Amino acid sequence: MIEGLEALYMREVKRIYRSIYMWIMIVSQPVMWLVFFGSSLSGLPKEVLISFFHTTNYIAFILPGELSVSMLFVGMFSSMSLIQDKRFGYMKRIFITPVPKYYVFLAKVFGGITRGLLQVPILIGTAVVMGVSLNINLISILTIVLSLTFLGMGFSSLYAIFTIRTSDWQAPGVIANLLNLPLMFSSTALFPRAFFPSWLSDISDVNPITYSAELGREVLLSGDPNWSYLGFLAIFGLIMLILGSYLTNKYMQAE
Repeated sequence: MIEGLEALYMREVKRIYRSIYMWIMIVSQPVMWLVFFGSSLSGLPKEVLISFFHTTNYIAFILPGELSVSMLFVGMFSSMSLIQDKRFGYMKRIFITPVPKYYVFLAKVFGGITRGLLQVPILIGTAVVMGVSLNINLISILTIVLSLTFLGMGFSSLYAIFTIRTSDWQAPGVIANLLNLPLMFSSTALFPRAFFPSWLSDISDVNPITYSAELGREVLLSGDPNWSYLGFLAIFGLIMLILGSYLTNKYMQAE
């Protein structure tokens, strides 16, 4: 039966590699964020950067945050793919096979994670080219990949959960408008917690993007990670994955 999950996952991977537009988005979107948004605060005095951002380069600060935010957006694409399969009748063909319903859900989630992880070498390479000094070694890279895997697992699952019972093309966009910006700006992906009012700081403390961004900075910049952050991300990702698998088996329909 596991072959069914593998086949569904490989279909998601092939869809990524065969789409030139997907590759344009995978490469261009995060790089433009890093280059343009990352350069927007390059004129800040070094004293301010050191005091609030704990680095002399804002691009170094934003890099782990952008890697984390990218996993938020891949969740939207996973839900869009799910709706596409419903609208084009692919889901009907899957449901008449012995493959469990939750395999479809897992394939979408793992496909979204794969799409997000493809951006890791692109963004890190761009940052190095832009002169950012990073602590790159086997442990730091494995930590980044593992934390982003759990984060992508959580958000891909969350988006898929919202679209399990709908075939409306507009649903992923509506959900993204409601979730993406609040989650991004209530985390420390772009700005340090010291800039936040107390109520926003409280939200940031339970935002998974904050934990991923902070862990990424610790392994890439200081080399002294707080491993409890990885534990938080693992709990978030696994809970959402289990919940999504259960709800998919119970409520997912072919159209």
